[in-house]
Amino acid sequence: MLFAAVIIVLAAGYRVVAAWDPALVNFSPLMALAFCGGVYFKNRWLWLLPLAALALSDLYLDYYYATQFGYTWTFGGVAIRTVCFAMAIGLGWMVSQHKSWLNLFSGALGGAIIFYLVTNTASWLGDATYAKSLAGWWQAMTVGHPEFPPTLYFFRNSLVSDLLFTGVFAVVMEYSALRQQQPSLIKADSVA
Repeated sequence: MLFAAVIIVLAAGYRVVAAWDPALVNFSPLMALAFCGGVYFKNRWLWLLPLAALALSDLYLDYYYATQFGYTWTFGGVAIRTVCFAMAIGLGWMVSQHKSWLNLFSGALGGAIIFYLVTNTASWLGDATYAKSLAGWWQAMTVGHPEFPPTLYFFRNSLVSDLLFTGVFAVVMEYSALRQQQPSLIKADSVA
């Protein structure tokens, strides 16, 4: 479990470093690790690790965005992201009941879509610059604010990173089971 904790700390560090490069914004392993924590961590206390990594990296990112762009996050925004990560852990727990590669893919995809829909809808509801209409909601979902990259760009990055890092984490877990001469974690739970 120390290995998992180190991976989560590195993921939070990567999330902070990625903020310095606009091409990497929202390309982070943290959501995938929250999802995979729900899939693979039998000890539910370990589910708090991805949430702690999110909270700590949020503290730094709020400071970074405030000093660089004059933009600070609200408590509501932080709470919404935390709820989305908790939902990803819940999705992971549901997948853990019937592990398969398809369920892993579907859970990671579902987590990315939920995060995108929830956070952008919250932005639309709370941001006075968006019209409170279907057109304003659509703007929040697709192009966002003109001074920032389109929100679809952020969704693409989070979707690709969630799928990629979920796959990497699952392969590492499978390789670890193979090296310890244990049955496949996917096959063993799929048959049961």
